[in-house]
Amino acid sequence: MNQDRSHSSLREWRVIAAMLVAAVLWLGIVLPSDAEAQSRTSRSDIEIDHSSTGFPLSGGHAQVVCERCHLQGIFRGTPTQCMQCHSPGGRIVSTFKPTNHLPTSVNCNSCHRTSNWTPAFFTHNGVAPGTCSKCHNQTTAVGKPATHIPTTMTCDSCHRTVGWTGAAFKHQGVGSGTCVTCHNGIQARGKPAGHMSTAAMCDSCHRMGAANWLLVSTGYNHAGVVPGTCVSCHNGTQATGKSATHVPTTANCDTCHRTTAWVPATFSHTGVTPGSCATCHNGTTARGKTATHISTTQACDTCHRTTAWIPATFSHTGVTPGSCATCHNGTQARGKTATHISTTQACDTCHRTTAWIPATFSHTGVTPGSCGTCHNGTQARGKTATHISTTQACDTCHRTTAWIPATFSHTGVTPGSCATCHNGTTARGKTATHVPTTQACDTCHRTTGWIPATFSHTGVTPGSCATCHNGTQARGKTATHISTTQACDTCHRTTAWIPATFSHTGVTPGSCATCHNGTTATGKSAGHFVTTQSCDSCHRAGVAWTPVTTYTHKSAFYKAHRAGTLCSSCHTSNNEVIAWRFAAYKPDCAGCHAGDFKQGPHKKVDSPTIYYNVLELKDCSGSCHLYTNSTFTTISKSRTGQHRPTGSF
Repeated sequence: MNQDRSHSSLREWRVIAAMLVAAVLWLGIVLPSDAEAQSRTSRSDIEIDHSSTGFPLSGGHAQVVCERCHLQGIFRGTPTQCMQCHSPGGRIVSTFKPTNHLPTSVNCNSCHRTSNWTPAFFTHNGVAPGTCSKCHNQTTAVGKPATHIPTTMTCDSCHRTVGWTGAAFKHQGVGSGTCVTCHNGIQARGKPAGHMSTAAMCDSCHRMGAANWLLVSTGYNHAGVVPGTCVSCHNGTQATGKSATHVPTTANCDTCHRTTAWVPATFSHTGVTPGSCATCHNGTTARGKTATHISTTQACDTCHRTTAWIPATFSHTGVTPGSCATCHNGTQARGKTATHISTTQACDTCHRTTAWIPATFSHTGVTPGSCGTCHNGTQARGKTATHISTTQACDTCHRTTAWIPATFSHTGVTPGSCATCHNGTTARGKTATHVPTTQACDTCHRTTGWIPATFSHTGVTPGSCATCHNGTQARGKTATHISTTQACDTCHRTTAWIPATFSHTGVTPGSCATCHNGTTATGKSAGHFVTTQSCDSCHRAGVAWTPVTTYTHKSAFYKAHRAGTLCSSCHTSNNEVIAWRFAAYKPDCAGCHAGDFKQGPHKKVDSPTIYYNVLELKDCSGSCHLYTNSTFTTISKSRTGQHRPTGSF
């Protein structure tokens, strides 16, 4: 019986073993391996709307592979709090709180963003005043530097959130006379090496009310300084001392220099012994006689008076008439010039004390016709090198009422003989650029108005303009003239030579920039929008060359927005290139308008309710929506029928 039981038990175990083997074989055939599953997943295009899970993906989260967060294929229960993944031993170990992180219980994404985790900008909103040092302790965040002013005040007493660094210290409440506690050259600026020697406190001179501490606003206060002790400070080290050329004196500085205006000091000559000027005015201590001073043994104050020391006006009173040359010899005082009229007369014969220079020569008594005796180019002005050739005496044309210039009378001159004098030497002749002609001068130039002469184009052969208008004889083409082989009078007419209106008839379309390059003719303005289209794509001769406010887009990218569009509908500046707002959908409508997509009206299946997404209906204008206004905001027509992702029905 026991043997039967053993056989029965053995048979049961054999059945169980066979079933297990069959199950294993079935699983090996039906279920794919991990590698196969991963391969199949990687080969399929699975798109998950992650926002429906309550955890939308953005920034760095959108770049992480699914398996990094969803472990072992389990999707439900995936952590949504930052610290559940970003922690030592967690799922994302590359970014977690360091040990010196600010102590806080707020969630990571209060400061850190998925677009860029580092740096994070800490907001001080809600931080209790006076608790700065809990974080600003040189470990968690920057603390006081070693040279900070010694104080027990909290940081936010001086530093404000609007500008943390560069805090202006408030001196209110600082004890008078305690400046050196901080102003010791370490915590704050102290006395410079050349500071005036004093035991007085800083705030004796430097005041809080001054706009600048380091410029004593009212100057050094000399009140209380003992008179006559100036050199205690004004010794050339602490303060400015006497200059090397100072007047020799044992008097104290404040004898001349006053507090109202210390420098310069006006020397008071009161009490100076008359006639002793040279004691100081010796050329070293004070200005002395110049090298060309009139030779005299008189004391300085004989001529120079205290009311106006320099210059001194020499009094000719008492000077012997006719003795001018004693001083006026070219050294002590001005003498005759090298071109002075040759004469033995004394200076004061012509030069009078009322107006010494210049002297007007009296021609009274001069023999008529003897002008050349003096007017020989040396003593007085003579004929110029280009004077008209004549043997007439000067006073034939030049009169005493107005000697220069003399107007030549052309009366009696033989017509057509102009070149006899107007040869470029005696009188002005043809210029080097004169129109080539054999006509006599008076053919064009008339006595009523010699210059300029208006050239008569009557009889000029048409098309021969360049014979004279070559840039030498007459104005030719400018450097920026339109390139053309046409004769000048093709465009320039006698009724109004300049400017000429260019006829665009016959110009090859699309070749505008050949002339309109900014040099030959007006080109694109600095504010012109960026385009490689030719000018006549927009600018038409029939309507108005300038300006153009609308542009017809040629690119297929703009589809419904091509014709009659205002530039400002999309562009805010001429050089602005409109970037795709949603690059994943370019070049279709959704590339810009994906943010306006409403899922509700775009139902794909009624039961169960399934909606189209943006990607499926990215070609809005090709599928359903037609726009008629220039701002693209009004849907003027929606097509009927079921939506299809390819734009068809």
